[in-house]
Amino acid sequence: MTAVALVAVAVLCVCYYSVDPSSGPAPRCMLKLISGYDCPGCGTQRALHALLHGRVAEAWGYNPALFFAVPLAGMYAVVDILPAPVGRVLRSPVFILGIALAIAAWWVGRNL
Repeated sequence: MTAVALVAVAVLCVCYYSVDPSSGPAPRCMLKLISGYDCPGCGTQRALHALLHGRVAEAWGYNPALFFAVPLAGMYAVVDILPAPVGRVLRSPVFILGIALAIAAWWVGRNL
């Protein structure tokens, strides 16, 4: 299972490196198209593309949340092999609620 996930991530990285999402066939954010507001993930495709090309400041400009979400997602991907206290914290309802509140705050804050 882990090998399949690693291959999928590698394929996605090659795709995002090769194809510019702002001009390529990448899907557009439906919420932004309908409402005009950015969702919490708006700009993530362009940020990942810029980051894979070494343009960190540009990636930060597209969506700074990527720099927090990717490491957190990586930790959740390997939560079973992390030390027990870390795994307990990541699985705790309070921590998960904190993540949800941070996402909601980011969503509101970026549209002010």
